[in-house]
Amino acid sequence: MKIERIHHVAYRCKDAKETVDWYTKMLNMDFVLAIAEDHVPSTHEPDPYMHIFLDAGNGNVLAFFELPTKPEMGRDENTPAWVQHIAFKVKDRDALLEYKDHLEKNGVDVLGVTDHSIFHSIYFFDPSGHRVELACPDPEEKGMLKRLDDVKWDMLEEWSRTKKAPRHADWMHAKELADT
Repeated sequence: MKIERIHHVAYRCKDAKETVDWYTKMLNMDFVLAIAEDHVPSTHEPDPYMHIFLDAGNGNVLAFFELPTKPEMGRDENTPAWVQHIAFKVKDRDALLEYKDHLEKNGVDVLGVTDHSIFHSIYFFDPSGHRVELACPDPEEKGMLKRLDDVKWDMLEEWSRTKKAPRHADWMHAKELADT
């Protein structure tokens, strides 16, 4: 038994049309499918919805639900805004910078480029308030991933015991956090 891949990831959105327009314009995703019902197929409860699907590349699908009869959507106030996000990979740093420029020219506030050593990222929010990350691999990614793979279990075990950040991979953000 083995999972093949993610079929789709679904979030709630404030407005389905606005969401489709934003993701197609800002991230060049294709709108691939819409499903709407007055009853939820899995629970059979009456709850009209619009379910939209966007192509996030390589068989990855990003989906959203608009739920007009439910209270306005919020977020988990006990979780910092930077934690819950969806990250998309782009080809390289040139593509990352091209997206950054495109987003900013279209009025989107962009944070970064952030140096994570193995990859580099920009961050921003979609119209529903979901944090989105675009990440490109570092040219030295393969070697750094090997270093991280070698210590992953030790790091997890230490974290589990102490709830303090293990130092096995503190090299990753040394440049980014040098002034902290």
